[in-house]
Amino acid sequence: MAVQQITPREAQALMEQDPQVVYLDVRTVAEFAAGHPQRALNIPVVFFDAAQRPIPNPDFLTVVEANIPKDTQIIVGCQAGMRSQRAADILAQAGYTRVANMQGGFGGARDQTGRVIVPGWQECGLPVSTDNGEGVSYASLAAKAGVAV
Repeated sequence: MAVQQITPREAQALMEQDPQVVYLDVRTVAEFAAGHPQRALNIPVVFFDAAQRPIPNPDFLTVVEANIPKDTQIIVGCQAGMRSQRAADILAQAGYTRVANMQGGFGGARDQTGRVIVPGWQECGLPVSTDNGEGVSYASLAAKAGVAV
């Protein structure tokens, strides 16, 4: 099943229309803590090692399944749209049927010169939160899944 592609403004409109829509931010804990869309949950799809190479989060699907029912409408976002596409594909393969990838992510997709080619959530001026507490932080969501972080 192909994952739906949406813009940050479309994502915000969906979240305003339906409070049950989940925004799943798959960036790192530090990226999430620095700012994220309001109502976002943080479950990183990858971690970065000391050399800044991505390492898949082996508990990604376990933590998602413990916190988000498979029939939930999910908008997946990251920094620019690449990690979120990977995460959305993982969710679709696991049986989640209402998954959309937010193009441009939080910070916008850029070309090799650094020019924004797809504006992100923040650049669109959409509501940003720094809440990283119970029920939204990776640590709290992982604990609910019985995963140590």
